[in-house]
Amino acid sequence: MRVFANPVGAGSLWFDNLATAEGTPVAYDPQARAFLPMPPFCVNREVIGCNWIAPKQGAFCRSCAMTALAPDPSIADAMPNWAQTEAAKRWVLDNLGRWHWFRPEDPGTRPVFQMLAEGPTPVAMGHAGGVVTISVAEADAVLRTTRREALEEPYRTMIGHMRHEISHMLWWRLSLREDFLEAFRAMFGDEREDYPAALQRYFHDGPPPDWRLRFLTTYASAHPHEDWAETAAHLLHLTDITDSFVAAGLSSPELPSPNWDPYMEPDAERLIHVAASLVAGVNHVNRAMGLSDLYPFALSEAARQKLAFVHDWLRRGAQGL
Repeated sequence: MRVFANPVGAGSLWFDNLATAEGTPVAYDPQARAFLPMPPFCVNREVIGCNWIAPKQGAFCRSCAMTALAPDPSIADAMPNWAQTEAAKRWVLDNLGRWHWFRPEDPGTRPVFQMLAEGPTPVAMGHAGGVVTISVAEADAVLRTTRREALEEPYRTMIGHMRHEISHMLWWRLSLREDFLEAFRAMFGDEREDYPAALQRYFHDGPPPDWRLRFLTTYASAHPHEDWAETAAHLLHLTDITDSFVAAGLSSPELPSPNWDPYMEPDAERLIHVAASLVAGVNHVNRAMGLSDLYPFALSEAARQKLAFVHDWLRRGAQGL
């Protein structure tokens, strides 16, 4: 994620800012990728702190307009959890917009989001036919950590959920192309394999012993659909980590140039090499504070090939190139 210029004075703005340091209200324009100091602001600005502009007064911004179902506000913590969930959605949509996904120039279908609060029964997150269902309760750090530990996961965040579930939707979009399906099956396997049976087998038996050689995560081994979603999410992780590293003004001998734009990089192998080098360094810094690794994953050769495949399709797929 880039660091943005202040439109009314000195200093910088971060992606989630609602105002400048001096208190001037601002909003983010996802088309211009810049902050503006004037309305129309999203109608959800006062409701959940949305900081994007709207097409007209009293309207939703581009991101909030994708939410067809909001959580029940009578459920405890639903509103603050929803606010954090929508913030994660805006972040991921803006990342994907760097490759033209879901922007005005993208001729394809946009995702529709169902944001659900949890009562006594947990919400199953997932994607079906362009509809992405998200449990806003996962914005709660304690609940999320409890589930991460129960599932023996090294990483679980709301941005991670968004990247994974939106990646399922991206696969659905790309699967409308015959040239994609043939290539996908050659790389990931046949997605027509019985999905419920595959998940049942995974949760009963766990991943295969050699999963580290073939997959990025244990869950990726469950089914080709999950392998794609996990790999696509990781490509977004690695690209955004690298972009944020550059935007923060940090340097590394691995960077091709000081102002290198990872989203414009056509060479997937170069991008993955740089990202892997940077996360190893940042992991080392985190350990100095007794924190978990920022990116607690190893990239096998098979995983790198899959990441390169996803990179190729996500960079060109939004515009059908």
